[in-house]
Amino acid sequence: MLLAIDIGNTNIVIGIFEDSILKKQWRLSSTITRTADESWILLKLLFESTPLSFDQIKGIAIASVVPGLTHVFTLMAKLNFGIEPIVVNHELDLGINILYQTPDTVGADRLCNAIAGYSKFGGPLVIVDFGTATTLDVLTETGDYLGGIIAPGLELTASVLHQRAAMLPRVALKFPPRIIGNTTETSIQSGLMYGSIEMIDGMIRRIEAELERPVIAIATGGLAYAFSDQSQRLTQIEPHLTLEGLRLIYERARR
Repeated sequence: MLLAIDIGNTNIVIGIFEDSILKKQWRLSSTITRTADESWILLKLLFESTPLSFDQIKGIAIASVVPGLTHVFTLMAKLNFGIEPIVVNHELDLGINILYQTPDTVGADRLCNAIAGYSKFGGPLVIVDFGTATTLDVLTETGDYLGGIIAPGLELTASVLHQRAAMLPRVALKFPPRIIGNTTETSIQSGLMYGSIEMIDGMIRRIEAELERPVIAIATGGLAYAFSDQSQRLTQIEPHLTLEGLRLIYERARR
């Protein structure tokens, strides 16, 4: 079994793979002050709620955009599993060409998404990830990673709007029944949700114009399902894309 750990700025997603099957996953908060021992105790508690055993874990792969937590989980893996984890970065043999001018700055989660997305759908491909930031990553038909777009995520935008405007409430991230809001809450929801959809669909249209060819557009991330019925361009929701990419990178590195 493989223990796959995706460390984001807001959440840590932990998945357990048996061969290519995702058997279990958990979503935790990204608490920067958590130590390796605390992370181990928390993981043990999660395992106790399943029939899985630590003895079955033969490999560990980590994708992280939080350097402090990368160290914590790497240390936990070494101390408690006796395993040197594979930590995703641009220097690994990923099976794709990274054409970014600064490849060392590409987030590990974006690399995992690119590899899993291209493996499943081919290209040209646009992957939209709804996380702390909303990212769009672009791959060519031959698997070249061109780069993409980074925009503020929905939760981040909603939080900043509430914090910086005293009269504006925090709202649930869901689509209101009408574009024209008739309350402050539905007006904010319309701006956030419909505005994000127009941004995403418009960006995909502009990417196609720049590539001069149509693309496949897929979505992942915690809020992906909220947009599946509203976008005119997102054709597939892949909620576990980053974990799947971790598994593929691990298997390639092991070979």
